[in-house]
Amino acid sequence: MQPGIGKHVGILGVPLGFGAGKTGSELGVNAMRLSKIRGHNLAEHIRELGYNVADHGDAKIVQPDDDTDIKNPKHLSEMLASSGNIMGALDEILSTGAIPVILGGDHSIAIPTFSAISAHYRRNDKEIGLIWFDAHADINTPESSPSGNIHGMPLAVLLGHGHEELTGLGGAFPKLNPKYLAHIGARDIDVGEREQVERLGLRNNFFTMSDIDRRGMSACVADAIAIASQAPGGFAVTFDVDGIDPRFAPGSGTLVRGGATYREAHLTLEMIAETGLMRSFEIVEVNPLLDQSNITVELACELILSALGKTIL
Repeated sequence: MQPGIGKHVGILGVPLGFGAGKTGSELGVNAMRLSKIRGHNLAEHIRELGYNVADHGDAKIVQPDDDTDIKNPKHLSEMLASSGNIMGALDEILSTGAIPVILGGDHSIAIPTFSAISAHYRRNDKEIGLIWFDAHADINTPESSPSGNIHGMPLAVLLGHGHEELTGLGGAFPKLNPKYLAHIGARDIDVGEREQVERLGLRNNFFTMSDIDRRGMSACVADAIAIASQAPGGFAVTFDVDGIDPRFAPGSGTLVRGGATYREAHLTLEMIAETGLMRSFEIVEVNPLLDQSNITVELACELILSALGKTIL
């Protein structure tokens, strides 16, 4: 039986790129949405898996007037204004019972997207977990951030640490219970982030590339799933393509050598799909301006399909 029989997917584009240090990730939304693989676009491939698919277009993004913002966090007012629109658009999808597939955008979008998801499940008296795939910890606060770029802060915000206007989105409560957090693939962590992970007691929630080297991807992913799936409401997944080695995904703005391979990335999402507990999927930091022969865009689309249950046989 096909994995999506009787299920609904709602696609939402979030073309926000000003949370990052390099422009271009905002273009990843339509690059993924419109890319043709074997003659079909993303929505058509999802339908082939048996899902009913509705494309809800793009959330309205309030763009900065000036790219030279030196405040910390940068572009805060535009982030807050855009977040309201993103959360409203995602609420509409969640209210239909569909699985949101969120196309980013830089990783700062995880602040409003997961805030909306968390608030939705909280209204139903459930907590939801989160699996975060990324080369970076993304757990900086304005005090520890060396750049002021919000895409380095979303995980801290969701745990209730950071600028109060960001942590207060959707209600003044931590959006994520740390005991339901699993982070996979970190290999480039700032000094302040390392201290934050230790201070919050999160080391066992992080499965770094060193852990993956020692234990293997499948063992680490199994442990990550065990953590996130303890949440009564299931779990969301946010996937930064820079968690993959640049050999396979060159089209991202913060590349670091030594990441997951093409097959390890697919294995991660195939194992997640097998649980049946994934409640939303988000993919971010696809930058077509930095891509080579469209391979990162196409890989991102393939990964979405793996997360939704596509298998080799």
